Amino acid sequence: MKWHGVAIIFFFFSILYACTNKPKPETSLDSVSNVQIDRISEKINANPKSSSLYFLRGQAYHHINQDSLAITDFQKAIQLDSSKSNYYSAIGDILFEHKDISGSLSWLQQALKKNPEDIQAHLKIGKLFLYTEDYPKAFGALNTVLRNDVYNAEAYFLKGMCYKNMKDTAHAISNFQTAVQSDPKFSEAHLQLAIIYKLRKDPIALSYFENAFQADTSNVAPLYGKAMYWQDLGNYKEAKEIFQRIIRTDKNFATSYYNMGWILLQEDSTEKAKRFFDMAIQVKPDYVEAYYNRGLCSEILEKYDDALIDYEQALNFNPDIPDVINAKNRVSKKIKK
Repeated sequence: MKWHGVAIIFFFFSILYACTNKPKPETSLDSVSNVQIDRISEKINANPKSSSLYFLRGQAYHHINQDSLAITDFQKAIQLDSSKSNYYSAIGDILFEHKDISGSLSWLQQALKKNPEDIQAHLKIGKLFLYTEDYPKAFGALNTVLRNDVYNAEAYFLKGMCYKNMKDTAHAISNFQTAVQSDPKFSEAHLQLAIIYKLRKDPIALSYFENAFQADTSNVAPLYGKAMYWQDLGNYKEAKEIFQRIIRTDKNFATSYYNMGWILLQEDSTEKAKRFFDMAIQVKPDYVEAYYNRGLCSEILEKYDDALIDYEQALNFNPDIPDVINAKNRVSKKIKK
């Protein structure tokens, strides 16, 4: 086994979007540092009755993953002004991220009591019920959003995720398509469509992978999905071109080096394959599959000592892989001869 299929898991990451995607704090701060937090603290010291300053500092703490401090500030903001629904939903967000579902729901429901028209709170409740697989309640929350905002792309996206999890692919596609029509830069919706069509081996998947990447060029995962479309069909030429494109875009995306090596190994370009496994390991030093495949290259080249070192290294990271154990035993016998 050369693990070419293992890497396909990466571009399924967005299936979890609705459950784990961490929302960006609703703040004008593009980046947050301790110095900026100190400045907000100085303003709080000068104006300790300002709920908005506590809320802003809470968002800043959340931005740097200091969530206990963030919740403390959000609670202080509520003490000073209990009328703001977004103060309550901010706490609900954090608890949801930490998988405290009942606590999150309680705070989001309090947000809706303060403002029944709070679209963001309804969206967050929809996302929560998607996570708990309570789809009727998820649809209820999301349909409430769409009655007030018929073009809300995230609501359509989350409905699409519900349908997808329910194995209703036709309705999932319809909602994902409506999401990208409402917001052409909704990368996750493009990616979900790409994944669905890839499983059908439909070439329209290629367009959706490209659209997902163009909507967020900082994330090369959609390009990886596009390359895997060709690799799974055995079109190695197209796949290699895209893997090279990924490497040019993000030199630290280790899986692209690995897949390049895997394809070259299938094409009997063993020396070249080994160099790409080298690069994969340089980027990701605990890359078990890359050590194993580099070991295979060395074994094919009859460099048995090198192969043994790589097999042993792979087993150091994961001692329970039968193929690697067998490879180690095989090479050890060759060395003894």
